[in-house]
Amino acid sequence: MIGSLVEQIEARHAEAQAQMSDPAVIGDRQRYAEAGRLYNQLAPAARLAEEWRRAQDDAAGAQELLEEDGEDPELRELLDGARARSAELEEEIRLAMVERDPSDDKNVIVEIRGGAGGEEAGLWAGDLYRMLTRYAERRGFKTETLSASDGAYTFEVRGDGAYSVFKFEGGTHRVQRVPETESQGRIHTSTATVAVLPEAEEVDVHVDINDLEIDVYRSSGPGGQSVNTTDSAVRITHKPTGIVVSM
Repeated sequence: MIGSLVEQIEARHAEAQAQMSDPAVIGDRQRYAEAGRLYNQLAPAARLAEEWRRAQDDAAGAQELLEEDGEDPELRELLDGARARSAELEEEIRLAMVERDPSDDKNVIVEIRGGAGGEEAGLWAGDLYRMLTRYAERRGFKTETLSASDGAYTFEVRGDGAYSVFKFEGGTHRVQRVPETESQGRIHTSTATVAVLPEAEEVDVHVDINDLEIDVYRSSGPGGQSVNTTDSAVRITHKPTGIVVSM
């Protein structure tokens, strides 16, 4: 059973590696991204499979020597250790092959917004922002703040497996504490919402130009001498989803 699984892992890993060096695949961005993702997903299981084969070889070699030369404490210890490690690796290999979320290896965009609790909720959102960015850095990820204002923060976390770690941080976070401005010592409850989105790759998104409504208009507010007299602002609406981008 485990032997056939190891063979399957080795074959799929080798196939993904071969695809990544195939000129036809390299020229197709989507196929190359899929091959790279599969290769990275199988890499941990492939390393375990290689170690399992070594443990099996060690056990077989020790067994053969024991049969030829008779009982030997060191060989017996080697045999028992190799068999125990093989059993451990079998379980690790099965766990490594459990189907993963296809987004687990992606970078993430994290958005934090203050919820109920007024000014305290905004402070709590800021605390969450600092905690999560520091946590990301301690895990070896790189962070980049995309926007930050009172009670609203958006940042990116980059690194292998970022989504697999941060997807569990999504949801409503609550804190109960006595604010510094509270003279009566009453406990206030504040909330903040955290949204965690896997970063979309270029191959993940296709936008049909026929689904876009593009408006050009005159911008408002202070600017150069022609800012309010020429059509210098653009608004694009994606009709199927209602998403609007303007600048």
